[in-house]
Amino acid sequence: MTFSHHKGGTGKTTSCLNIAGFLVQAGKKVLVVDCDPQANATVGLRYISQATGKNMYDVFMSGFEDFPETFPVTPISEIIRNTPSGIDLAPSHLDLVGADPYLYRMEGRAGILKEALATVRDQYDYILIDTPPSLGQLVINGLYAADHLIVTLDSGSFALDGVATLSTIFSDMKEDLGREIKPDMAIVSRWAEGATPAGHPEEPGEKKDLMSLFRALFYKKPEPTQDEIRSAEEQKAEHERLITMMSEVQRLFPVVYTIPFSPLIYEAQKRGLPISHFAPDSSAGVAYKTIAEEVLRWH
Repeated sequence: MTFSHHKGGTGKTTSCLNIAGFLVQAGKKVLVVDCDPQANATVGLRYISQATGKNMYDVFMSGFEDFPETFPVTPISEIIRNTPSGIDLAPSHLDLVGADPYLYRMEGRAGILKEALATVRDQYDYILIDTPPSLGQLVINGLYAADHLIVTLDSGSFALDGVATLSTIFSDMKEDLGREIKPDMAIVSRWAEGATPAGHPEEPGEKKDLMSLFRALFYKKPEPTQDEIRSAEEQKAEHERLITMMSEVQRLFPVVYTIPFSPLIYEAQKRGLPISHFAPDSSAGVAYKTIAEEVLRWH
């Protein structure tokens, strides 16, 4: 499955690694393929690519006729590494940015990754492909190689701006390659607290102590300040924006999941671990586990 969006900061790598982590914990053999020259998935699994070591750059360039003879054909099995999380990794490196221009000159360029993965596909239950925030050949290879596609979005004001562009890419691929590309799922990351409006009903389990109830009965509540009124209005407007956004996302994608903002995601990343291995019971951990359970039903 491929994680894709041509915009950066939508949570592609975060979703890829955290879903992979829960799949591993479910007893599955999992490979993450890092096709992004920024190598965030590689670093996120606590693997540091060496300039002299082989990585996805070598795999992609193996199909280029004029690739220097000093670099023999590199099967993807030769670059796969184990990581502390139990997830296998085909690492990336900044060199990969140089492969994209060469790919445009190759016949059958869209199928390079698919052909490379065919040699190891039987060794894994799941292969997850992380793609760069671009519209280049690395993304097209990721889309063409995938049986399933997950589109990641953030909850910001411009989250839906790129969806139309993605639809155009999918249409172009159908026209050029004769294969229809349809997303199976959208994941909206960093789902804001604004999804719950000001003045929402008390959650189950919330209890006021006796003194609070006494004050509420016998003391007049002070009038809100202008700042408090403005803050409540802004929160209400944000809530309405998020509701409108979610309605549109649900119209465009067959399945939609949201991931609540959680600082534990970043704490896990700093340790080179998916949330499944660091804080599985956190709000974000529970959300990613639910998505992983959905993915398990695909296979």
